[in-house]
Amino acid sequence: MYITITAQKVEGNYAQSAADFVDYLEKENEGKPLPELEHFFDQYGDEISAKEVITQIDGNTAKLKKKEPKFYSITLNPSQRELRAIGDSPEALKRYTREAMKEYARAFHREIDGRPVTVDDIKYYAKVERQRTFKGTDRQIRENQPYATEILELRQQVRGIETGERSGDLKKLQQEIRRLEREAPHQLDGQRIVRGMAKPGPQSHIHIIVSRKDASNRYSLSPGSKYKASTVEMQGKTVKRGFDRDAFVKNSEKTFDALFHYRRNYVETYTARKTFLKDPRLYFATITQLPTNEKALAFKLLQQSGADTTLLRIPTNKVQLTIKAINALKRGIGRAIESGSIGI
Repeated sequence: MYITITAQKVEGNYAQSAADFVDYLEKENEGKPLPELEHFFDQYGDEISAKEVITQIDGNTAKLKKKEPKFYSITLNPSQRELRAIGDSPEALKRYTREAMKEYARAFHREIDGRPVTVDDIKYYAKVERQRTFKGTDRQIRENQPYATEILELRQQVRGIETGERSGDLKKLQQEIRRLEREAPHQLDGQRIVRGMAKPGPQSHIHIIVSRKDASNRYSLSPGSKYKASTVEMQGKTVKRGFDRDAFVKNSEKTFDALFHYRRNYVETYTARKTFLKDPRLYFATITQLPTNEKALAFKLLQQSGADTTLLRIPTNKVQLTIKAINALKRGIGRAIESGSIGI
């Protein structure tokens, strides 16, 4: 599970309406018949219109300054392994989202009217998206790039010949383009994988738009707070403040596992991701010390993400991973983390 929280931001300033973001989230509905539309939902309701989402978010901004974010975007990105475990069910994802938003509320270290924040204080709207497309950061695009560059150069030569701007063997150039298209290492349905192409397999994920203000429009609830969780004295009163992002992500992960009886491998955990970023040696050592079945699954998940796990198969009591080997592994796994391809 890969979870992100992003403040509303448009070209260095904050827009005064959620309309553009909501329109972006509606893109998958274009051209679909009514029964296939994915609607917004919140903690208790389904089939909420885009118009209502905009109205509710835009109308819940009391006392916010122009340069303050009016809402935050949360994405819940299950891995393909997690999606297969729940049959890629939109209803299961909605159920999970509603439980995860309870953890979001609990992660606020503050009180409203003398009580802890609950999910009923959170004004949010969520939507399940079923597709993803290949981006420039994906391994398939990066490894196909040398072929894409050559093909582009050859096509420019072809256009030059066709317009009479240059001379050359048009047939030979077209044959070379076809050869490069065939030999590109990553193909999908007989076609070279390019940016914007739909990814295969289950790709469902959840977008959530959550108001900066609480449901009463009186209190500011910012998950972007620089304070993790602390208590301070303000005007003679003890005040709680902050948002514990680590707790939100960890508990959301545990919620998924509990809801769907999911057996999470070490490399899929948020703990593993944090360990990898802080202490790569400990991360790799932990993998090599997993029980046999768990270690085999960890290797498989890492290999599927494009990481070379050959060096991890050397017993740690016989050889220490070199700095060079560590860096090579870090590059592969780091890219997997960025794309969320192994759910960490």
